[in-house]
Amino acid sequence: MSSYIIEGGHKLEGTVKISGSKNAALPILAATVLNVGKTTLYNVPNIQDTQMMFKILETLGGKVEKKNNKIIIDTSKINKFEIPEELMHKMRSSVILAGALLGRYKKAIFSYPGGCDIGSRPIDLHLRSFEKLGINVVQNYGNIICDAEKIKGEKIDLDFPSVGATENAILASVLAEGTTTITNSAREPEIIDLQNFLNKMGAKIIGAGTNEIQITGVKKLKDISYNIMPDRIETGTFLCLAVATKGNLILENTNAEHITPVITKLQEAECKIEIEKNKIKINSNKKIKALDIKTMPYPGFPTDMQSVFSAMLTTAKGTSIIVENIFENRFKYVDELTRMGAIMKVEGNTAFITGVGSLAGAQVAAPDLRAGAALVIAGMAANGFTVVDDIVYIQRGYERFEEKLSGLGAIIAKVDSEKEERKFKLKVGWVLD
Repeated sequence: MSSYIIEGGHKLEGTVKISGSKNAALPILAATVLNVGKTTLYNVPNIQDTQMMFKILETLGGKVEKKNNKIIIDTSKINKFEIPEELMHKMRSSVILAGALLGRYKKAIFSYPGGCDIGSRPIDLHLRSFEKLGINVVQNYGNIICDAEKIKGEKIDLDFPSVGATENAILASVLAEGTTTITNSAREPEIIDLQNFLNKMGAKIIGAGTNEIQITGVKKLKDISYNIMPDRIETGTFLCLAVATKGNLILENTNAEHITPVITKLQEAECKIEIEKNKIKINSNKKIKALDIKTMPYPGFPTDMQSVFSAMLTTAKGTSIIVENIFENRFKYVDELTRMGAIMKVEGNTAFITGVGSLAGAQVAAPDLRAGAALVIAGMAANGFTVVDDIVYIQRGYERFEEKLSGLGAIIAKVDSEKEERKFKLKVGWVLD
């Protein structure tokens, strides 16, 4: 199992290019199934989740060609509508393929998806949306079998603005008969990116970014090329890394409008931020103020940034309060941070963080993707050395993470064996037992 070894106490300085969005790329990759042809994509992040999606597409009969900075996906010969169970269990976003397969074949067979254990994430909203469109849904011993004679546009009222359910409803409706209206839809920028992608292919979708989306079905789609939006969560992570290390960073290939609540909170903590076109500059050379944060669906504060902010706030002045309103298991990292000297207490869905003078390096383990990034942030800020185990979670969502950090002045290495770990420790002067 791979780990990160980090020598803390090094200020991050320089320029970092933000990768393409994981959460935009995955539904767009699924959406290629709707086109009987070739799609060329740019700015697709090279991470484990996209590699898994490529594998699923190939299993279904598609071809994925990687050429320099572009991905060419040929879906003309896709001939299957069943997603292999072992692949479904490795990545939650694989469920988005269900809507695309239904759109193309009016059939889809899949199992319950896997992914990070951050709380209950049922797919009942997805299934109810399918049923609204006239799709028969049968759950049989863990398998979900969906089929329809025809898919007909209908009004879908979501009980909660679920991103995945919104995406699946869109994908299932693009080639449907008539018009589908989704109310209480998710408003995330990734939904807008999916709409823009599909419309460029010939779909007729309006309303993405609002709480009502309308899809008028079309007969077929066409071959296009498309550039994936930048990753707003990676953007927020590097901003917090700058703050935690009292560093100065310039973030390129990003969009500040996508993370307005994140920037607002950083400014509230007295960070200096300058925003230019596709660029954010942050200067953080002093201890920040404590914050009160409540996670909410977009355009509120993103749940994916909650753990990252918590790590940053462990050394803030005063006591921070973070309320998690989206996922109930999103505080699993707290025990790991307390190993490093953080003072944190969790009561229900609320975490109380009392700032300390400094953290101390320790051996910790990533419980999920964003919590793993939070532990890296803590390790960067801590005195001494930190080992972050189970970084497979981090690799699911951050492209070339350790490489980007090293380029900014971090002392970090990915090791795959005790021999490599020992070599790194000796190199940086770690006193061995």
